[in-house]
Amino acid sequence: MSIWTAYSLGRYIQSKISNLKGLAGAALANALVRVPQVDFHVFESAPTFSERGAAVGLAKNAQLALDQILPSGTDVLDKAGTVPMNSSRIILGSGPEEGTIVFDLAADDPGMNVHRASLLCELLTPLPKEALHPNKKLTTINPNESGVEISFQDDTVYQFDAVIGADGIFSTVREHVLQGVKAKSILGEKYLEVDRQYGWVGDGAFIMHDILENGTMVQCVVSGIEKDPSTSRDRKRPLTQDVLRDSLSSWLGGPIADGMISVSSGAGLAIEDAMVLGTLFANISSPSDINAAFEAYDLLRRPRCQRVIDSSRETGQILCGQVDLHANELRGLLAPRWNFIFELDMESHKREAVDKLRDIQQKS
Repeated sequence: MSIWTAYSLGRYIQSKISNLKGLAGAALANALVRVPQVDFHVFESAPTFSERGAAVGLAKNAQLALDQILPSGTDVLDKAGTVPMNSSRIILGSGPEEGTIVFDLAADDPGMNVHRASLLCELLTPLPKEALHPNKKLTTINPNESGVEISFQDDTVYQFDAVIGADGIFSTVREHVLQGVKAKSILGEKYLEVDRQYGWVGDGAFIMHDILENGTMVQCVVSGIEKDPSTSRDRKRPLTQDVLRDSLSSWLGGPIADGMISVSSGAGLAIEDAMVLGTLFANISSPSDINAAFEAYDLLRRPRCQRVIDSSRETGQILCGQVDLHANELRGLLAPRWNFIFELDMESHKREAVDKLRDIQQKS
């Protein structure tokens, strides 16, 4: 049985909601490499395996899922230079209470920030080199009676029993990575004294900054409400200081916006997905069972992913100031929103996946 994990495919299987392009494929490959009946290959359109973007935050659910995939997810994260976010602080960045702390989130099991490229390198290390194929730009994908045929720009053609697209989606969030010293002088040393993630809620936008690369880098993220989304279908946007000044006009003079503008020049569910797919493929023995595995995956994962999408959209509206900007109201709206994401029982989730697979197999 062979299965292909692709970085450069479009959505052959509509499963990924994350923008963790390379990380999603590498995590899945690590799950499949431990399934003896699966022969997998990973293709990358770029000349080398690489990751765009600065950092990815891994909440406890993603860390637990990674531990289910790898012999020691903790060791991999340590080697990748993760920085634990022992606390996360949400602050009002505009409005009548600007500068007021909405709340601090602290936990015994903190989230982790890690540079994407560093984590990808560690995830690729245990994979067999003969299964990794860079510089392979996909041109066609054709299902047939034997499975799926895929063709590349270099005129090579492959036949597989199944194809999984793990290429992610473009994000509207703009990530900027700066050297820590510069960030401290511009954003303010008091906001970088502790390895803490800061989120700033204000009129029409949400600003976040946190630490990565063993404390040597700072990631800055600005999310905003599109004024006329119908006129711009391309998810990529030029991010200039003029654009930021326009988007953050009501923030100017406050505690964070001016510094963020001056430093600006211009994945968790995917790991859960990889864990579940690895579990399902470990419980089938023939290519004829692949469709049942994908159906079970869809039945289990689609509702959770859709709930995260819906919740994230609503949370984005709150964090971008589309409610009254008062700390007490924001505390009530935000405090319970992430519990269902972080509290997933991984062992139970895997058992549920296998149960769904068995039900489907019995009915067919």
